[in-house]
Amino acid sequence: MRSTNARLVTAAAMAMLAWGAAGCGGQQGIAGSTWHDAHPLPADTMTVPTPEIGRHGGRFVIAQTSGPKTFNDIMANESSSTDVAGRMFVGLTELDYASGRMYGLLAKSWDVSPDGLTWTWHLRRGAQFSDGHPITSEDILFNFEIAYDEKLHPSIQDLLKVDGKKFEISAPDSYTVVMKIPRAYALMIPAVGSLHIMPKHRLESAYRSGDFASAFNVSTAAESIVCSGPFMLKEYAAGEKTVLTRNPYWFGVDAKGQRMPYLDEVVFLIVPDQEAAALKFQSGEVDGIDNVKPADYSTYADGQKKGNYTLYDLGPGMTTNFFWVNLNRVKEAKPGRKVGDPQTDPIRYEWFKRAEFRQALSKAIDREAMIRSVFFGDAVKNWSTSTAGNKVWYGPETVGLDYDPEGAKRLLAGMGWKDRDGDGVLEDEKGRTVSFTMKTNADNVTRVAMANFVRDDLAKIGIRCTPVPVDFNTLITNLRQDFQYESILLGLQSGVPPDPMMGQNVWKSSGLTHYWNVAQKRPETAAEAKIDELVAENVATIDFEARKRGWREIEQIVNREAFVIWLPTIIVKLPVRNTFGNVQPSVMPHRLLWSIDRVYVKGGGTPA
Repeated sequence: MRSTNARLVTAAAMAMLAWGAAGCGGQQGIAGSTWHDAHPLPADTMTVPTPEIGRHGGRFVIAQTSGPKTFNDIMANESSSTDVAGRMFVGLTELDYASGRMYGLLAKSWDVSPDGLTWTWHLRRGAQFSDGHPITSEDILFNFEIAYDEKLHPSIQDLLKVDGKKFEISAPDSYTVVMKIPRAYALMIPAVGSLHIMPKHRLESAYRSGDFASAFNVSTAAESIVCSGPFMLKEYAAGEKTVLTRNPYWFGVDAKGQRMPYLDEVVFLIVPDQEAAALKFQSGEVDGIDNVKPADYSTYADGQKKGNYTLYDLGPGMTTNFFWVNLNRVKEAKPGRKVGDPQTDPIRYEWFKRAEFRQALSKAIDREAMIRSVFFGDAVKNWSTSTAGNKVWYGPETVGLDYDPEGAKRLLAGMGWKDRDGDGVLEDEKGRTVSFTMKTNADNVTRVAMANFVRDDLAKIGIRCTPVPVDFNTLITNLRQDFQYESILLGLQSGVPPDPMMGQNVWKSSGLTHYWNVAQKRPETAAEAKIDELVAENVATIDFEARKRGWREIEQIVNREAFVIWLPTIIVKLPVRNTFGNVQPSVMPHRLLWSIDRVYVKGGGTPA
């Protein structure tokens, strides 16, 4: 067996960021901080390398334009939920953004057999949930049982299978878990870590009764939500705020042996949109914003000294923008709907399923003009989830169907479409006006502007597109559950780590995030069948160059078929108050909160 030590990297390997004092959000929470560690540390603590030794007390306030739909981390499928739940629950492993290395969280170490088929995970002795209940191998087995439940089919399920087969999992004792897989799996460590562990002792009854999907929802009392991560829920006020407080039993400590996290609270202040978030920051009610409009970059840059904050320029983002058309078909018969029926309007479905129509949509978009106008120059063209911000997987040779309006018109003319009545809008070969609606999230001003830009460009080739901004959580319901849409403009966050195969649930035809046609029982097109084959090959080898070649082929198929129509990716700039130590903004999501357990308020609190 070869052993892999799961310690974090040394503090010397971490970037140092030193900021000034006096931040508003932190200052509000620092007065009268009296926190004292009331519980003995566990046998197996995790020493977290912090750039600075911090002090306890205070709060960090971040703006969030949509509140969580759930606190159930396994069932959460939208960033508004995972941004919060990701601080409340953790898995066996995690990525340290500063070093780029995987380390052990609930697993203190692991062993791998020489053939790579047997993995033995050694859990931290003494690790506890937020109610003091021990975290043991029984919890790991329970969470894998949920992840593999075909009826629930959480989105992580695709990551936790090899050749479509579940891991064989056993627990020789309370602190050992053994996993056997049918063949080597390149993503084993991050995939296992992506399953965040929830408490068996609180959730088993809900699971056995078929109620797990609704467990730990936003109506659940805060004190009833038991967590495995550094924070736990203190308060949720719908449409107003979500407040997290420290897990008093968390096993993370700093170099001096002080239990972490340092902060008393992390507050997600729910605001209507990006404009409201900016106003809250300017008034001092918010300490950091993760989603800033490029139109506001110059204002933030000019106000740094007066506002006592720093605007961090992180370069091209790892969050993408694109739109797609609805190719979903009915998977299970319902009254009035039979298997195979289009989920959207049948006429439009006939248009949407034609590759030349989707290709024409892509060729109609003037991305350079969109960068100049919508993004004020602070964006780059992008043709993949592996954006220019991904230093490992980005391929500049990957290109899609870029601006070519005459080429788009030729494609449409070749389908027999023409403007028969001279109103500037095409009719299809049967004389039906070519039009469709495009939903996007109303709280994102930039995306609404992008949808309006797409509308104008499509009008130039004779297609009528009507943007329909809606609430973000409604949008998530539309794309995952009721399929009540014609097209959607949205995007994806990168996986963590940003290996493209962390997005298997996007690329596999069976995936719940295979946006344009989710959860196919079998691939419905030859292109998707080929992508499925390439994904299986990609995760079965550790030959990095072979994996990159396979990923390039997947990118080319997606772009050739125009399953998604890529739009520019923003250059990320984030403002953060100079009140806080150990903040290390990253281009990976969550860009501000990934290290929130290490953040502390300077100039106050309990001295270290």
